[in-house]
Amino acid sequence: MAEIKIAKVEQRQTKIRNVPVAVTPEGFWCCPSPVAFQKTLKSHNSLTKHKQSSPPQPPKPEKKPSSTTIRSVIASDETQQNLASSDTVHSIAVPATVQERPQRQKVETLPRKVAIEFGEPGSSDAKVILVGKQGFCVKLSVHKKVLVDHSCFFAKKLSEKDSVFACLEIESCEDAEIYVETIGLMYCKDMKQRLMKQNVSRVLHVLKVAELLGFSSCIQSCLDYLEAVPWVGEEEEEKVISSILRLKTEGVGVTPILKRVTSSAVDPPKETLSRIIELVLRSKEEKSRREMKSIVLKLLREQNGANVADNFNETIYSSCQNCLDSVLSLFKQASEGEKPETDTKQIAVEADNLTWLLDVLAERQAAEEFSITWANQKELALLHEKLPLMSRYHISRVTSRLFIGIGRGELLPSKDTRLLLLTTWLQPLFNDYNWLQHGCRSFDGKLVEEGIGRTILTLPLEDQQSILLSWLGSFLNGGDGCPNLQRAFEVWWRRSFIRPYSDRQANGSCQTDSTSKE
Repeated sequence: MAEIKIAKVEQRQTKIRNVPVAVTPEGFWCCPSPVAFQKTLKSHNSLTKHKQSSPPQPPKPEKKPSSTTIRSVIASDETQQNLASSDTVHSIAVPATVQERPQRQKVETLPRKVAIEFGEPGSSDAKVILVGKQGFCVKLSVHKKVLVDHSCFFAKKLSEKDSVFACLEIESCEDAEIYVETIGLMYCKDMKQRLMKQNVSRVLHVLKVAELLGFSSCIQSCLDYLEAVPWVGEEEEEKVISSILRLKTEGVGVTPILKRVTSSAVDPPKETLSRIIELVLRSKEEKSRREMKSIVLKLLREQNGANVADNFNETIYSSCQNCLDSVLSLFKQASEGEKPETDTKQIAVEADNLTWLLDVLAERQAAEEFSITWANQKELALLHEKLPLMSRYHISRVTSRLFIGIGRGELLPSKDTRLLLLTTWLQPLFNDYNWLQHGCRSFDGKLVEEGIGRTILTLPLEDQQSILLSWLGSFLNGGDGCPNLQRAFEVWWRRSFIRPYSDRQANGSCQTDSTSKE
């Protein structure tokens, strides 16, 4: 048990002495503790079930009940206070907590059990009785002055009655324990210290009850706590924000809490995202750069375009153009034999950057323009032939990613763009394919082969034939060092030689003519 020291009040007011309060293992005011509530409810439920399941017994002599009824408790309080006036119990509905439900039995006739008493009846001049589920009751011996000073709800109810000793009853409490803790905080000088020992979920419950009781100082202390404490996980963050937004009490400052998840800056997304993209692309540390690329791509995928600036694509394309200019400059330097080792490393970095930017554009369904730009890089494709394999093969990853995107339907370039892409970059990809398989950990040969085949099959049949016959020569000479497009080759073969569509169309017209003649 803990004691709260209360200062003496003026004459003609009730003298407030030390009020004993039960304390949880965490050190917070609680009467009864969560474990006590659970044990009491379980034992009450088990006894009820046992009585219902037990066979009928012969009548026994009546015994006086061991538990004191709520009215007998009130009567004993009258004797202790030596009041001449009769004591009246005022039943108070809990404001906006639980909707009323039809009951088989009147509230007055329900069996009630005082689970625990809180406070000192000898020094109190008011009682608050909390009625929970199944008639589960908690009695609090409190003081009018404390209730009136801290709670608008209690001040209003007490002003309606002129009795010297008031007894207020709150029915249908969702969580009587939280009510006890909140009322106990009215006796506490440093609420922040008490709240520090609690978790976020419990403070949110206290905040809800404090608002129902009009306990403004407690509301502010809870908000100060929530503003300072870390929120663990998205679920807890959502609970805090939803609880704060539901607050209807005027004059409380929720803005500091909401600033954690909202910004008052004017149109910050484009500038912020541009800054992030720039920092990632210019990173010198390979591992950190790779990890942040993965994280940013995942976050953009989860966001799925929501709350992202519409002109963000312009920023991505601007970065793509910078990378392309850098690659072209590096290819020219490498072809002239200047700093071959440095150029090779930088080409690999820029190729990886281009591939990542293409992933971002594909997620945003805005990669068609990139496919046009890449298909027209004829100067870069010519320089590609002049560089050693080890220096150039990374750039073919960009071509591979484009074919995968077209095969998946992530981008839908025009027929001319698809044909130009295959004409410009397919042969360089064939030449680098063996190095890509063995020198690039993230390279998926099966996926690339499927993408190339599907892209070829989207072209007119004559273009399919030209490209696949060219592939056949490379495949027969290169073997595993060349992409395996056999599935696409089979589809083209069936389209061309096994009952071609032109023959089927002719047969269909003949059948139509014969049917019309009949």
